[in-house]
This record gives sequence, structure tokens and C-alpha cells, in this order.
Amino acid sequence: MSIRRLPEHLVNRIAAGEVVERPASALKELVENAIDAGALRIAIKLAAGGTDLIEVSDDGCGMRPDDMALALERHATSKLPDEAIEAVTTLGFRGEALPSIASVAKLTLESRVRGADGWSRVVDNGAVVSEGPAALPPGTRVRVESLFERVPARRKFLRSARAEFAACVDVIRRLAMSRSDVGFTLEHEGRVALSVQAGQDAPQRVAALTDRALRENSVAVDLAREGVRLGGIAGLPTFNRGVADHQYLFVNGRPVKDRLLAGAVRGAYADMLARDRHAVVALFLELPTEEVDVNVHPAKTEVRFRDPQLVRGMIVSGLRRALEAEGQRSAQRPAESALAAWREEPIVQPDLVYAAPVTAAPPPRAPAMLWERRTGFTAPPPAARAEPAFAPLPATVNHPLGVARGQVAKTYIVAEAEDGLVIVDQHAAHERLVLERMRRAMDGGAVARQALLIPEVVELEETACDRLDARAAELAEFGLELERFGPAAMLVRATPAMLGQGDVKGLVADLADELAAFGEALSLREKLDHVAATMACHGSVRAGRVLSVAEMNALLREMEVTPRSGQCNHGRPTWVKLAHGDIERLFGRK
Repeated sequence: MSIRRLPEHLVNRIAAGEVVERPASALKELVENAIDAGALRIAIKLAAGGTDLIEVSDDGCGMRPDDMALALERHATSKLPDEAIEAVTTLGFRGEALPSIASVAKLTLESRVRGADGWSRVVDNGAVVSEGPAALPPGTRVRVESLFERVPARRKFLRSARAEFAACVDVIRRLAMSRSDVGFTLEHEGRVALSVQAGQDAPQRVAALTDRALRENSVAVDLAREGVRLGGIAGLPTFNRGVADHQYLFVNGRPVKDRLLAGAVRGAYADMLARDRHAVVALFLELPTEEVDVNVHPAKTEVRFRDPQLVRGMIVSGLRRALEAEGQRSAQRPAESALAAWREEPIVQPDLVYAAPVTAAPPPRAPAMLWERRTGFTAPPPAARAEPAFAPLPATVNHPLGVARGQVAKTYIVAEAEDGLVIVDQHAAHERLVLERMRRAMDGGAVARQALLIPEVVELEETACDRLDARAAELAEFGLELERFGPAAMLVRATPAMLGQGDVKGLVADLADELAAFGEALSLREKLDHVAATMACHGSVRAGRVLSVAEMNALLREMEVTPRSGQCNHGRPTWVKLAHGDIERLFGRK
């Protein structure tokens, strides 16, 4: 078969396959054009998730009739005044979006420059069907109807209208976050689904578009290094989600979904979140245009950095610094559902049977009722304890986490603070404290070790032993001395002294699992962090251990001076606080 030049309409359809994958892709291109045109207000209307209708109206600079004709031709754009594509600062620059969309849908383009009349041009699946004057305010309005109607092979691969609408909302949400100076309104089937005003600051805009509680449960990120600046907000580790869809990353104002950036966020929260939980962040990276290549993906959702290690290091260190600066802060306030679970005890009238003399004869059916009522007295006592204070307790005003008043279920420390009641999970808190001690010991040289009087043999699979044997030198830095003991066993000669008398076999087995799970995907520092976190979990105070008041207060004081003590190594909160106002509401005082 001889080589032939493809006809223009087929070229446009091939280009549409790269740029317009679904309604959300077309919407993204149109809204980016509006932002590049200098719009301060953008209104979007959708029908059937964008499959039947996409309409984008803006108050930007508008286009003249001759520019409108050029805009519907491939590779025609006003965003590249010269050939320096590496210096592009606009969201779009290829000049492919409008002709690609017009080749697979009916596109109506209306525009008006200030001080001139409006003009309209209609293209139906690649063919110009009409043009003429149009009445509209200054700016541009683009209407896309019946997307992929004449390309059934593409249309049948679209998802449900609800799923396509969700994808459109995600696109607008990300673009609205990137430009807090622009107002956005999104309507679907006549209902306003999203609306934000222009002029908001970045944290306010992000919170309005995600979760309003994020602003109270986040920290500000601000770091500059070698001409690169990282800003934004990062949710506290305890304010997490089950999916990574709530991570918003922007490079020079462009929303991106980049594996390098997502991996850096995961690395920064590595020892603060469980594996199945994800941080909530909105990070804005600003760097010189020559340091990043945005022309690596048809939809411009991916970028390539000239120095990826610098960028990754900035994100990891920027997030960690911001989180460490908050000390023991956590997502403190209990959820409304948790508060609602506290119920007022119903007022019961005194039972006359209890007040009657012992010799009184009960009514005929009284014995059964008396027996039922008395079951409450045979119930086990509450699982809580408090000790008499033989020395005066310290004043609560000097301690953010208060002073210990007792222990509940041998697991939770109850403390009184100046502004409320603090409940601490003793295992989760001590787990974080042990991890931070190990880190400090590592930074200072080596972790003290405790030699075992009788070395312990731990039997494992041969592959697990291979992994541990390969990392024996790194594990020794943490005070864990391992030797190979045959093909399917490891000999433990020493353990970290700060772990005390722990479960050695369980520790070694868990470390083997950690190395298998993360393997070569993490840097040495991250692997060491995972090892330290696993050891800390085994060496911490377990739930079910009775603590004295002195031990409880010592734990609280150490938490107050330890970074990241607001959450354990798995992202769970180590303490929560019931403010005085919450307690008063529980008792109907407020």
C-alpha cells in the first residue's frame, strides 16, 4: 500500500482523539482559552455531563472576525509571538483545541472586542455552516453541542452522564484553584454546581472548592530555593482521605497530574499516614520557564523538570518543615457525629420497690421485674481508674495538653487542660515519641543497642531472609543486629535499647514485609524512616498497660515538645480535645 497524505478532516479527527478524550477534555481547553484571554469571570453551562452541551462564556479580550477564522484552523495561535516554545507562560499554546473540537461536534464561536460589534461562526463536524453578526457583551462565548454524535465509535466509550459531569467538575475545580483572581460559575442542567468569587486568597479558594474544614486543619507551606518557590496549604496528617483525588498540584499556575510530584507528597507524609490513606494538599510550584517542559503531553497535564531531584526535595522538605512547625497539632475537634453519639441519660422515676422495706411483700409479678432492674448492679465496674494525688498537681495553664486526671480502659489518658478536656491514645502517642527519639539518635550517630543474652532465631521465607540480609548494615544503624542463620532463618543478636523487651520475632517479620512492600521504590532515607516507624510501633507502650499518674504526665510533657506528636506513624490522631463549649453543649448548657 502506497503512502498518501491524509485529508484535512481526518487529520482533525486524529488530533481530536489526542486532545478531546471526553467532555471534560474539551471543557478544559475552552476554559484555559478564556483564562489566557484575561477573563475575570467565566460561566460554564453543561447538559448531560457535557455530552449534549458545553457552553463557556467569558469577559476576556475577545476576537475580531478574521482572528476567529484563524482560531478554527490547526496550529494557529496568538500565544506564541516567537518560536521560543520553552518560554511559554500561557495555559494553551498549540492552537489545536478549537479545530479538534469542531471536527467532532457542532461548535458555535461568538466573540466581541470592546468597542466593536460581535461576530458568530458555526462549524458542524469540520464544516463551516454559517457566520454573521452576533449580539453579546465583550468577551467570547463558545458553545459545543452533540459531542462525538457522528463518531459513534468514540461516543460509546463515554461513561454515564453523572461520571462525565464529575470529571468536568474536577477540571473546573483545579483550574479555579490555580487562578483565585478569576470568578467561576458552573451550571449543570440549570442547577449551580460550583460558584466562587474573584479576589479570594489561595487558602480561602482551596477550602471553598474542597472541604471548608481544611482551612482549620491545614498548615501553610512556603519555601524558596535556587530560584524555585513552593507555596500552598497542606492538610494535617490526621485530616486525610481514602483516595488521592484531593491532591492538587500546580506548576507555574498550570494544573498537573505528575507522578514525580505525587510521589514527593507521598514521601513527605510517609511516616505520618497509613498506606491506604492520602494527604489533602494544594501545592503551587513556581520556577523559571526554562526549568520545566510543558510540551510533553497532548493535554498538557504532565510536565518534565530539568532538575527533578531539586523539585522533589523541595516538596518533601517544604511539607515536612511546615508540619513540624506545628508541633503536636492535630485535627482536634471531634466530629459532629461523634458529639451526636453522646446522649442525655433519660430521667427515670425512682422505683418504689427499692424504697420499700425489705419485709414488704412484692406484688404478684414483682419478683421478675425486681430481678430485671437489679441486673444493672451486677454489671462490671467501668474500665477507668484514677489515683489519689499525694503531691500537688501542676497548674494546667502552663501545659497545652493539660495534666493527667486518670486512665480509661487502660488505653486512654484523660487530662484536664485550661480550655477543655484532652483524651490521649497512649499507644499512638508513645509510638510517635519513640520514632522521634530514634531519628534523633540516628542524626547524632547511632542508636544504642541491647545485646540479647541468648540470640533469638527467627524463621522466615528464604526471600524474606534475602531482603533482610541485604539490608543488615542499614538495620544495624538502628541497633538491630541480624545475621543469616541458614537459608530460611535470621539470628537476632541485639535490638534497639529504647524498644525494651519487645516481640523480636514480630519485629523482624514486619521489617521483612516493609522491605518487600517498598523495595527499590524509595530512597535510602525513606526506607530508613519506614524501618524506624516499624520499630517504634513494636517498642511503644501498648494499649492495656496501666500507667501511673507520673508516667501519664511525663508522656504529656514529652508530647508537647516533640514534633509531629499530634499523629502516630500511621496518621491517626494521638489526642483529641473536647473544648469547654463542646462539653457545655453535651449537657444542654449552651
